[in-house]
Amino acid sequence: MNALFFVAVGGAIGAVGRHLVASQVMRLTAGGFPFGTMTVNILGSFILGLLAGAMALKWSVSAETRAFLVVGMLGGFTTFSAFSLDAILLYERGEWLHAAAYIVGTVILSVGGLFAGLQICRQVLA
Repeated sequence: MNALFFVAVGGAIGAVGRHLVASQVMRLTAGGFPFGTMTVNILGSFILGLLAGAMALKWSVSAETRAFLVVGMLGGFTTFSAFSLDAILLYERGEWLHAAAYIVGTVILSVGGLFAGLQICRQVLA
């Protein structure tokens, strides 16, 4: 139960951070391309890389701290960071085919799932 509290608090902070960063980037770029989302996905993945490396090599943290930072804050900021970590872990274990299948499958099926959901909603609610 303690971990859920830390995930929830971190998630709230991450979601607010996502909104602020994405909004500011979109204000600066003022275009139709989703630079705000792209920025938080890249930034979140970079930060998770730093955290994962630090926690694996030098920084011993409690389960609550890990839940707060990784699942909560970065999960609220972007779930793409978790996807990126999973892909790299597969790659680093030498499971290149699995990593490629995970990357391609996740991207194609996620975009396809969103498209299918939109189409269903449009048909049902139209």
